Amino acid sequence: MRYKIIGEMHERFDEVLTPGALDFLVALDDRFAARRVAVLDTRRARRARFAGGQMPDFRPDTAAIRADPDWRVAPPAPGLQDRRVEITGPPERKMTINALNSGAKVWLADFEDATAPTWENVVGGQLNLIDALDRNLDFTDERGKRYELGEELATIVVRPRGWHLVEKWIVVDGRPISASLVDFGLYLYHCAFRQLDTGSGPYFYLPKLEDHREARLWNDVFVFAQQYLGLPQGTIRATTLIETITAAFEMEEILYELREHSAGLNAGRWDYIFSIIKNFGQWSDFVLPDRAEVTMTVPFMRAYTELLVRTCHKRGAHAIGGMAAFIPSRDADINAAAVAKVEADKQREAGDGFDGSWVAHPGLVPVCRDVFDGVLGERPNQLDRLREDVEVTATDLLAVDKTPGQVTAAGLRANISVALRYIDAWLGGTGAVALSNLMEDAATAEIARCQVWQWLHHRTPLAGGGTVTEATVRALLAEELAALSETRTGEQLERAVAAAGVVERAMLDEHLPPFFTTDAYAHLAPSA
Repeated sequence: MRYKIIGEMHERFDEVLTPGALDFLVALDDRFAARRVAVLDTRRARRARFAGGQMPDFRPDTAAIRADPDWRVAPPAPGLQDRRVEITGPPERKMTINALNSGAKVWLADFEDATAPTWENVVGGQLNLIDALDRNLDFTDERGKRYELGEELATIVVRPRGWHLVEKWIVVDGRPISASLVDFGLYLYHCAFRQLDTGSGPYFYLPKLEDHREARLWNDVFVFAQQYLGLPQGTIRATTLIETITAAFEMEEILYELREHSAGLNAGRWDYIFSIIKNFGQWSDFVLPDRAEVTMTVPFMRAYTELLVRTCHKRGAHAIGGMAAFIPSRDADINAAAVAKVEADKQREAGDGFDGSWVAHPGLVPVCRDVFDGVLGERPNQLDRLREDVEVTATDLLAVDKTPGQVTAAGLRANISVALRYIDAWLGGTGAVALSNLMEDAATAEIARCQVWQWLHHRTPLAGGGTVTEATVRALLAEELAALSETRTGEQLERAVAAAGVVERAMLDEHLPPFFTTDAYAHLAPSA
């Protein structure tokens, strides 16, 4: 036996970690582990070139793909024709029920940015998806309120973790297996035929791709997996998140590589901003203002989203809008302001030609749906809106210096607070965290800590006086840790201190760490 389960086998885990499922993971690892390592090597080399002054551009060696007018992606699969509102969230038991019942067309069951990958969350999430498809899912909270599935459910689309992460609780030949392959493989093995029986299929969101070769790797995974399990080729469909600056230059190529399996592209706005800072943060003309100032209407973000719609519709693919992070509040004034911002965000996307968009909370599903209903009417999408008026250059995609706004002391403190409190919650097993009326996840926390690193690196002036210095950052982090730890003892206090250590390294290291999650994962217990 080449695999070993390091994590504890809790109740019903044997229904997920079956011998057949684990043999499938070993087969995926045999075929693709080395290529995954090559992907990560390529990413590191690319970042080194950017650090040396090279800038991305549209690839001349793939110009023929972009110029060919004849190719298109596969037609929409069952359950994916109408995607006007999609809800995202971790596959926890209560969230699974609420998301499927929310009235959204699609639920993104998120093993990535909205899930802290404890062993219990990873395997328990798979079990919740199996139970949902078997209609064997219910939940009773501590108040005695019972949750159960309704009649009409959203289409499930699973987002596995990115290629940079491993699953340390499953090892093959003595080394941790790719987290991407674990999340993908377990869901496909157990749920592909269940989904087909419901009239849907096994559908995925692909996170953090940086170029078309990474899309080719996923396509090869799909082809192999379908052959292994006896699924017809093209059964799997995947929507690719365009959430890195390098992928923005290869959108057509990514669709081309996945065309038999493609379900479109999504504008992953928060990771996209994070990618800009991660790749070009050392350059002064890429310094961004306070996070709240970097809206979807600033020039470089506008260029990226308009190009995404044009690219998708040119090739018959859905264009899905991004996440509005605002969440409902019990305070009527705060709630009205949040709803107004979400409504304006979705109106912009629907007006630009997007076929649907994301929300983070069931209470915002009607807001998004009403906006897209007003544009789409009875049509399932607006793939016929080709946006041939859009012309985007490399300069447009990189026009970060045209972003208005200032860096403020309040924005600096807010970033430190969000990064600390989010990573503390993440270490405690929670990956989607409501902070100050926003739904924070790993992507937004990455922006927060990267901005602090960038401002510190450039000794950025603060509006109102002063500059961002190491002493200032350390003092603010100490204050935020003291506030977080005020009533804590024992393991909870230790967790806060560990989170502060992750934040300190992520913000103060000489070289910007690519992801905070790789460091934080070492501190993550199997259960929280």
